[in-house]
Amino acid sequence: MTDTLTSMIVATALLIATIGSSNAVCSVPVRAYPEDNALRRHYKLDRHALVTRHNVTLTKADPLTGLSVGNGQFALTADITGLQTFPEYHERGTPLCTQSQWGWHTCPNPDGYRLADALEEYDVAGRKVPYASGAARSGGYLPAAEWLRANPHRLHLGRIGLLLAKSNGSAASIEDLTETSQTLDLWSGLLASEFKVEGQPVQVLTVCHPTRDILAVRIESPLVEQGRLRILLAFPYGNPDWRNAADWDHPDRHTTQAQIAGCQADLTRTLDADRYCVRVVGSQGTRIRSTAPHQYEIDRQDNHVLEVAFTFCPEPISESVSGFEAVRAAARDHWERFWHSGGAIDFSECTDPRAAELERRVVLSQYLMAVNCSGDRPPQETGLVYNSWFGKFHLEMHWWHAVHFALWDRLPLLERSLSWYRSILPAARATAQLQGYDGVRWPKMASPDGRDSPSSVGVFLIWQQPHPIYYAELCYRAHGDRATLERYRDIVFETAAFMASYPVWDEAGQRYVLGPAMIPAQESYGRYRRSTLNPTFELAYWHWALETAQKWRERLGLERDARWDRVIGHLSRPTIRDGVYAAIETEPYTIFQDHPSMLCALGFLPQTPLIDPAVMRRTLDRVMAEWDWPSTWGWDYPVMAMTAARLGEPARAIDALFVDAEKNRYLANGHNYQSPRLPVYLPGNGGLLAAVAMMAAGWDGCPDRPNPGFPDDGTWRIHWEGLRRMP
Repeated sequence: MTDTLTSMIVATALLIATIGSSNAVCSVPVRAYPEDNALRRHYKLDRHALVTRHNVTLTKADPLTGLSVGNGQFALTADITGLQTFPEYHERGTPLCTQSQWGWHTCPNPDGYRLADALEEYDVAGRKVPYASGAARSGGYLPAAEWLRANPHRLHLGRIGLLLAKSNGSAASIEDLTETSQTLDLWSGLLASEFKVEGQPVQVLTVCHPTRDILAVRIESPLVEQGRLRILLAFPYGNPDWRNAADWDHPDRHTTQAQIAGCQADLTRTLDADRYCVRVVGSQGTRIRSTAPHQYEIDRQDNHVLEVAFTFCPEPISESVSGFEAVRAAARDHWERFWHSGGAIDFSECTDPRAAELERRVVLSQYLMAVNCSGDRPPQETGLVYNSWFGKFHLEMHWWHAVHFALWDRLPLLERSLSWYRSILPAARATAQLQGYDGVRWPKMASPDGRDSPSSVGVFLIWQQPHPIYYAELCYRAHGDRATLERYRDIVFETAAFMASYPVWDEAGQRYVLGPAMIPAQESYGRYRRSTLNPTFELAYWHWALETAQKWRERLGLERDARWDRVIGHLSRPTIRDGVYAAIETEPYTIFQDHPSMLCALGFLPQTPLIDPAVMRRTLDRVMAEWDWPSTWGWDYPVMAMTAARLGEPARAIDALFVDAEKNRYLANGHNYQSPRLPVYLPGNGGLLAAVAMMAAGWDGCPDRPNPGFPDDGTWRIHWEGLRRMP
């Protein structure tokens, strides 16, 4: 483990990290990772060996295993050629996109749809409360709700691919590639791809700049000089589709203005009211030509090497663009600093046959979460790979995307997105006021401006509400200073104010109840939203978050809030049926599908007075024996592992991480596969990292032994450093 001096040095380095603001949207702030060689010597693990033994190497094309390069704000996902040469091939697996945190598009709204047009009233303790369910009487969604759900949607900023010609002039297909080999070097962030076309070799190097949204490419092949290999840059219209981020069928709906001078092109993209810019800079001798509306070809015929850098930005680009070697060097330095900072776990001395696979999942998940989930806004569930739910982010999933950053001692990567919550305080406050509550009600499926999306499920969820208090508490545990308390006090107190005003007083039972109208984290109860009461997980989370908010008041020298204390002291207790916790208090009590969210009440959360560990142990037994695994989601397995660990059953925690289920599958590129509809699911990766960190470093009140969440039988001889204890 890291000694005290090292922990202090690393913590200081992270504290002084430059955290980006949403204003600097076309660049990523430089992160203060340890750079001094003397500091690196404090670490005990061979981090280079640990990371690079999990470099991803592919020897054939696979529609599911695109590989991404990116920086948390911007990413490109490539096929076996190292670029987006065969996007149609990947449509049957994982789509290929170029996406960013800032790139969004809104279709025209000729009917002037507003969220008010999607409201429906629900009875809550005798008063009418509006919810944006968007329900149509005939079923489905109202036209207003459909438009509001789909807008804004995240953009595919542009396809960057190869145009490969065979000797007869026809276009080469993916089947024409031979001797394919592709490696993602995690230590340097470099994607190296090699293949042959009719015996002619092609090498493509692809890399992303760590602090600017620049994609740099180096191509070496005789085909370049022969005029048989060119780069295609093509721009689509925005697509208000659940998954597909690109509309290639309506070139008349958008414009691309180009200024081309020699080996540089400045392109201005306009899609209705949205605009962004692209600068293309090639090496000496490069030609850039417009060949069709929104399409540009880049080539050279005086040399067999072609280098091009593509910069994307929502504003006109004034800075000069770095060439390939400069981008490659910046990425190499960045990723080396990334892997040398924060936590690391080495499983190489374990004898359990599952250990090597767990290490692979852990290392690749760290890379994927840094590329896709470390930006200045909460990420969508598919990150910057491709769209799901129109590219919007789900705030109940932000815990799974970001909490692991704190546990792996990379807190700046969590804090970077927390400023977004402050920016949407007015919108969240307006939602609470509309519904007659105090404080702020955080949205579920949100757009960048914080507007919630109409939904028959999402607007009724409440388990995202305590999350910001959890994030703030992690920040305070790391910093321990008044500045942190002041930085997040508004978020904590406004969140708690809503949470104290939301429960309904039950006079007969002399208690506060949660719901209706409400749907718990286990969304199987959606059709019961008018009657559902007191889900086990949400009750425990309510208690923990309100008590934590009171601690924040005390740390700031304020008196405890009497109303918060009344709710804490009179909150309903979870329902126990047949000796186990029911999911909800009301019928149908427990449906054995979807998320086993009652387990979150002791696992995801620490011990609270509401939960009896003996009852939770029986609940875990029943879940493991009877749950419908095909209906689960990727973060459910880390939930079970965390619950088993807190209950003192580490062997079962390991078993939970390796449940043989389709949605617990991790592809060659490290992504957590769910289904053909959702082949990428980053909450599963983030949940895995949170659970493993907890099992290694422990949690508040854990047994006083090394690696308290792993079996102590000699089969799990793990070595770790730089991890932080979970609450």
